[in-house]
Amino acid sequence: MIYDYTITTGKGGELNLADYKGKVIMVVNTATGCGFTPQYAPIEQMYKDYHDQGLEILDIPCNQFGGQAPGTDEEIHEFCTMHFNTTFPQMKKADVNGENELPLYTYLKSQKGFEGFDEHPYKALLEKMFSDADPEWDKKPDIKWNFTKFIVDREGNVVARFEPTADMAEVEACVKTLL
Repeated sequence: MIYDYTITTGKGGELNLADYKGKVIMVVNTATGCGFTPQYAPIEQMYKDYHDQGLEILDIPCNQFGGQAPGTDEEIHEFCTMHFNTTFPQMKKADVNGENELPLYTYLKSQKGFEGFDEHPYKALLEKMFSDADPEWDKKPDIKWNFTKFIVDREGNVVARFEPTADMAEVEACVKTLL
């Protein structure tokens, strides 16, 4: 269950996910230098609109995809607050795939695997890049790119996974149904 995990905050403290029991949680791996980085704006808007109704956002910067999250945790936080006025908490930069992946991500991927990219201007580019590297890429639950979002309901169930190509209005609609 998601409440069995702890993660490290951007300031180095421990966040016990059991503290979020009864909340709707969005877990998102982010990057500051990505084509999807503008998604910080609608994510922040959702946080402002729904935090008082029980939405929590776990922003986990990750540098595994094209090196698009360089810098320290402090530099990443400064970028996000300066460019997108983010107010939701950021966690410590971490891996979401591979031998050093956060155990939380091992769990999330076991609950909701990859189901394909949505129609998006980057869809063909992403699919070509991945298929050139691994013909079986689409059959693996790994996180494919920055801004993959997992939505967890108030009971701790992982109910949805949205790839970075998903329309943010669909993500918001999912969140709203759970609040």
